[in-house]
Amino acid sequence: MNATDRMDFPVAQNDDNNDEAIVSAKVYSAPALEKGLDILEVLSNSEVALTQKELSVLLGRSVNEFYRMLTCLVRREYVSSYQDKFSVTTKMFRLSQIHPPMRRLLTEAMPMMQDLARQVNFSCDLRVYNQGSQTVIASVEAPSGIGFAVRVGSEISVGPTASGRVLIGFQAPEVMELRIRESLANSSAAEMKAFRRDVHEAAVKGFASIDSHQYAGVHAVSFPVLDNNRHAIAAVTVPMLPRVDGQPQLSQREVEQIMRQCVSRLSERVG
Repeated sequence: MNATDRMDFPVAQNDDNNDEAIVSAKVYSAPALEKGLDILEVLSNSEVALTQKELSVLLGRSVNEFYRMLTCLVRREYVSSYQDKFSVTTKMFRLSQIHPPMRRLLTEAMPMMQDLARQVNFSCDLRVYNQGSQTVIASVEAPSGIGFAVRVGSEISVGPTASGRVLIGFQAPEVMELRIRESLANSSAAEMKAFRRDVHEAAVKGFASIDSHQYAGVHAVSFPVLDNNRHAIAAVTVPMLPRVDGQPQLSQREVEQIMRQCVSRLSERVG
């Protein structure tokens, strides 16, 4: 073990004024792991594959400093290498899906979402909160094969979305405030105030149903999947895209009613 890989173990100290020993905080140094995590974070935030030189610039380290960690990540299939460029694989996402609580949620949600998509004839997806954003962990296309859909693995901002409102609105007050600040870290005080109002409205209403702030003509309806404490662990969202050809289509209110029943059953199963 090199000097830089030192581990500082906690040391118990006696206090003359206290009969109980006070244990110092644990401090561990793992520079190799830190470098590996830095590589994963940089690659995850990049929309394109990166060369070692580009990685070096973004990491603020020389190639020699992180080359062994990068090689290890490629060998363990967390990072892929093609034509001397590197990008993250889906391995971390796959691992998250086999985590027991997540696996149970997906197992219960998929058949219900398939039934929901069949009833409303729109696509639907399942999203979870993820450190200031939301991740799509399951998606079912409309039975017709035509419509607006979001692919699995997509990272979506929280603020302007119906799902973001319910993922934050159905939480304990302290968690709600933490998520608002985390999700809107670069927003103005006025924008945070407006979002708090939107979140409160969704919590009172029990769901969120809004016109998309990103795509013209899309209306999003989102219901929370609740645990036993009535806190949202996920959100089921249906993006509605109106037809203009005169073919029959369910109304917004009809979709909301069907979703309420479906997601309520899902909450009972996983809560």
